[in-house]
Amino acid sequence: MLAKLAELLFVEVLREYANELPPEARGWLSGLRDPQIGHALRLIHGQPAESWTLEGLARAVGLSRSVFADRFAHYAGDTPMQYLARWRMQLAAKRLEDTTGSIAQAGAEVGYESEAAFNRAFKKFAGVPPGAWRRSHAPPTTNGAGTRSNW
Repeated sequence: MLAKLAELLFVEVLREYANELPPEARGWLSGLRDPQIGHALRLIHGQPAESWTLEGLARAVGLSRSVFADRFAHYAGDTPMQYLARWRMQLAAKRLEDTTGSIAQAGAEVGYESEAAFNRAFKKFAGVPPGAWRRSHAPPTTNGAGTRSNW
């Protein structure tokens, strides 16, 4: 119950902070205040594995491609597709750290149909292949004697 209360408090603080941002503020948090960009951010965050395109996102939020791309870049500091790719990689990195599923499964969960494409994208994002990332971010295990070991 305390965890839920802390979560609600955190959300309320974020809302208040976003409401007090000046109109010229940039960043995804200020983008949430814009009806169309906020909707696009919710779509991207809520459905990261969706086959989003610039045109598809623009259509979903009721803007032309060019207006959407300009407005999104104004708030997020990236193009919609760069933002989506970065979000997918952040989710994938977290999945690789927290689960024992396959690398292909982690890629599929964030929208990559091929393991090779996921490996290339992840290496570009993190500087190392997904398998190396997983090994370097794995929690230490305990051996039979109760001491911690990374082996």
